[in-house]
Amino acid sequence: MSDPGEVLYDVRGQIAWITLNRPEAMNAISDGVRTALPELIARAEADDNVRVMVISGAGERAFCAGADVKGFNAVDSLVKFRQTRAHAHWIGAFDRARKPIVAAIHGYCLGGGLEIAMACDIRIAAEGSKFGLPEVSRGTLPGAGGTQRIARIVGLGRALDMVLSAEQMNAEDALRIGLISRLVPRAELTSAAEALANRIASHAPLAVLLAKEAVRNSLEVDLPAGLRAEADLAALITSTEDRIEAGKAFREKRKPAFKGR
Repeated sequence: MSDPGEVLYDVRGQIAWITLNRPEAMNAISDGVRTALPELIARAEADDNVRVMVISGAGERAFCAGADVKGFNAVDSLVKFRQTRAHAHWIGAFDRARKPIVAAIHGYCLGGGLEIAMACDIRIAAEGSKFGLPEVSRGTLPGAGGTQRIARIVGLGRALDMVLSAEQMNAEDALRIGLISRLVPRAELTSAAEALANRIASHAPLAVLLAKEAVRNSLEVDLPAGLRAEADLAALITSTEDRIEAGKAFREKRKPAFKGR
């Protein structure tokens, strides 16, 4: 198990709050963080009471400033290192998660921190946040999915600009290019993330899971294959109790009571 102090876990209502907790290091990614994040995402996935996860950073300076550069050392075996990166990479926990994950970003969101945010499903940020992928200026490259996710989110030209220039971007520009989808005052970040998460959690849980699956699948297949997958998922959802409850609640003019069945 990981050090529980480096990443905090708290369930409030139907939301699991996962908080990077190294504020003295701007929540830089340590080996402990790499171990804890998959453990806690799996914990939230296994909890039937949790419907949405929110990833945030402790302290006032940063969501996450990236990998802890102090931990940069030569590796003994490139083959073994490659195997851990290719087959057991910690960031893969985000891709395996079926439940929605919201990134609540403030301050610096750089390098591996931006890779964490991009691995989430929705990114909401506070005014004054800074974004960037500075890896090439540090003799490396974005290696936790950054080179693959950034172009899918903002397009090839902007992605290459960010990766190769290693320049930082302000929150307004991040919103303009679609790197984040919501921008709020710093004092409202937690409440805004909570409101968004609660809104998602209020919907039919199985519908949310399958809708997320359909949208994410669209990036991996061509349109005809994506439409077939969507049709299959739409057919599956017709048999759920929640879909029947939604129709009944509409007819009775009341709020539906979804049970995830």
